[in-house]
Amino acid sequence: VQLQASGGGLVQTGGSLRLSCTASGRTFSSYAMGWFRQAPGKEREFVAAISWGYITDVADSVKGRFTIFRDNAKNTVYLQMNSLKPEDTAVYSCAADRSRRAGSELVTEIDEYAYWGQGTQVTVSS
Repeated sequence: VQLQASGGGLVQTGGSLRLSCTASGRTFSSYAMGWFRQAPGKEREFVAAISWGYITDVADSVKGRFTIFRDNAKNTVYLQMNSLKPEDTAVYSCAADRSRRAGSELVTEIDEYAYWGQGTQVTVSS
């Protein structure tokens, strides 16, 4: 599985960005997908996840501001980021899990993902 992330950039506080992650393969609809981020000097952290059955979860730090959703016809998962803050500045990476899971099962741990995209930089200026 190859993942291509895009959509990062420079935005002012309070602004919005939409990240996209397009996957190769004909079975994208069965993948659990996730977004993670890593800020300078910090460890990678969970941001959002979506199961193949469209169940979603987001980290407490972005709840009410970020939304994850998927378009299986385009093999793409999105991260809509609103009301951005300087502390959201990080490299954002998408990840895919092809394990056979229930449609409601979310994957939120880094170690559970086998496939990773290259990351896209998001910078929020104050």
